[in-house]
Amino acid sequence: MSIKVFRREQGKPSEQRGATFTGVVWADPVMSNTDNVTINNVCFTPGARTFWHTHEYGQMLQVNAGRGWVCAEGQPAQELLQGDVVWIPPDVRHWHGAAADTYMLHVATSLGKADWQEEVSQADYERATAR
Repeated sequence: MSIKVFRREQGKPSEQRGATFTGVVWADPVMSNTDNVTINNVCFTPGARTFWHTHEYGQMLQVNAGRGWVCAEGQPAQELLQGDVVWIPPDVRHWHGAAADTYMLHVATSLGKADWQEEVSQADYERATAR
């Protein structure tokens, strides 16, 4: 077994995500699927968010800038601030994204397969994030 070093391809542009996100979301792959782990730098513009989804073995989010939200099904949304780290257990249905008035940048470490589901409606987003 050997150590693997992943370097970002110089000059490779960020990828705009679409099919499983609401709003404008940009991602830079850090590590493609290796031993069932993927890592991405993800930038959500204000109000942008993922669809509902689960991860086979869980997901970790590390918030590097901005402010946002994470919400597990049936629970109130939790505010995310720069420096926060989130652990989402295996198969917990959830979404995450930026606050309505600012961007959020996080590193997403995803374990196993993701099961993407339906969009989080604007009404549900506003209801979950109203404070």
